[in-house]
Formats: sequence, C-alpha cells, structure tokens
Amino acid sequence: MTDERLFTIAEANAELDELRGRLPRLREARQRLIDTSERITSAVEVDGGGVEGSDWFRAQESLKAELLWLADRGILLRDPETGLIDFPAERDGMRVFLCWQLGEDEVAWYHDEQTGFSGRKPV
Repeated sequence: MTDERLFTIAEANAELDELRGRLPRLREARQRLIDTSERITSAVEVDGGGVEGSDWFRAQESLKAELLWLADRGILLRDPETGLIDFPAERDGMRVFLCWQLGEDEVAWYHDEQTGFSGRKPV
C-alpha cells in the first residue's frame, strides 16, 4: 500500500491560499530558466555563461523549492502555465483527483485517473 496522501475537499481548499501565492512564483522561476537557458547558450561561447549562469542557478533553486513544497504535501502540479493542480482523493471507494486551477475560487471539480481535465465533474 502506498503512503500517498488523500485529500478531502476541505483539506484541498485549505491549501489554496498558499497555492495562489506559490504558483505565480513557480511560473516566474520556470520562465526565468527558459529565458536564461537561451541567453546562456549565446554567452557561454564568450565568457562561460557569466551572469546568465548565476541567474539560471537562482531560478533553478527557486523552481526546485516550489516543486518540493508541492511534493511534500502530496499536491500534483499538472500544468505550471495554467496553475492546474490535482489533489489525490477517494470518492465512492475509487481513487480520483480533486481538480483546481489558478483563478478558480475553490476546489469544485474532480476527475478519475483516466479522463483528466477534460473529464472534470462537479464535486
């Protein structure tokens, strides 16, 4: 048996304020990694990466910290761009995911393991 955390709707909703603060930071760090990687490719030929290399490592550490925070809580990030989050849960004896996306007021949807976002149903 797995030690996977299963969330109730109330427990998932209790995480939302923190997620609303963390997801934009995660997206920003991810974008900085992408942008800096492109600049490093050019700069490495000139000066070994210089400032861009330092920026990349800072962005990497920031992204890593946010991803570890999610993993430690058993929260699944499905799409960093839209802030799509799944919370493992159980409904009628079946494993499901409570589904929330940045911009939504509360966790109001769920889906089974096979259907994903397109198969969301109201809780």
